[in-house]
Amino acid sequence: MKTIIHKSNTRGYADHGWLKSYHTFSFAGYQNPERMNFGMLRVLNDDVVQPKMGFGTHPHQNMEIISIPLKGALSHKDSMGNKRAIEVGEVQVMSAGTGLTHSEFNDSKTDEVNFLQLWIIPEEMSVEPNYEQRQFSDEGKLNKLQTVVAPKDKLEDETLPISQQAYIYRTTLESNHSIEVKLKSEDNGIYIFVADGEINVGGIALSKRDAIGISEINAVDIVSVENSELVIIEVPMH
Repeated sequence: MKTIIHKSNTRGYADHGWLKSYHTFSFAGYQNPERMNFGMLRVLNDDVVQPKMGFGTHPHQNMEIISIPLKGALSHKDSMGNKRAIEVGEVQVMSAGTGLTHSEFNDSKTDEVNFLQLWIIPEEMSVEPNYEQRQFSDEGKLNKLQTVVAPKDKLEDETLPISQQAYIYRTTLESNHSIEVKLKSEDNGIYIFVADGEINVGGIALSKRDAIGISEINAVDIVSVENSELVIIEVPMH
C-alpha cells in the first residue's frame, strides 16, 4: 500500500480578488514538481468566485472536466450551445475532446460561489466533445457511496459519463459512521478529499480540505470522527 497525504495548508493558493483558488496539484502560477497529479487525476481546484464575477470564455481540449458546487450556483455557457446554472447537489461533466470553449459566472449580486473543479486525463484523445449535468439526492449519499461519475462504457444508474476508467463518489457520513470503498480495479488508486468534517483513514486523521491518496490496495475503510462530506476519486494510476 502506498499513501500520500495532502494537508489543506500545503495546497497552492492564488488570490485574484474576484477569485480565490486553492490548487491541490500544479496549476497556473502554482508549479510543484512533487504535486503534478495522482494517477490520471491531474487537477483538483477549490475555487471561490465573488458575486457578479467569473471566468470569461476560454478553451479546453482533451481533458475530462468535472465541476461540483459546494456553495451557491455557477452559470455555464459553452460552444456546444449549453447555457445552464450548476447548483449545490448537481455535478457537471465535460469531455473536452477535440476542443470546446466555455465560460463560468457567478450571477448572484450578494453570495460567493464555492466549487471544486477536477481534471482527469482521458483514456482516448480527440473524442467528440460532450456535456452533461445532473442533480443527485442528499439521501443517496447519506452514510453510503453515491456514484456520480463513471466510465462512459460502464455507466451505473444515473451516473455521468467520462472517457476514462475512473469513478467519482460522494458521501455524507454522520459522526462515528464507517464506510468501505472497494476499488473497481487493482490498477486504480483512490483519492479522498474532505470537503467538510473530520475522518480517519487507516489511523490517519484528516480534517476539512485535507486529502489522502492511496494505491496498491483493494479496499479502503473510512471512519467519520464528526459529520463529514467527502468527494472520492478512483482513477487508474498509469
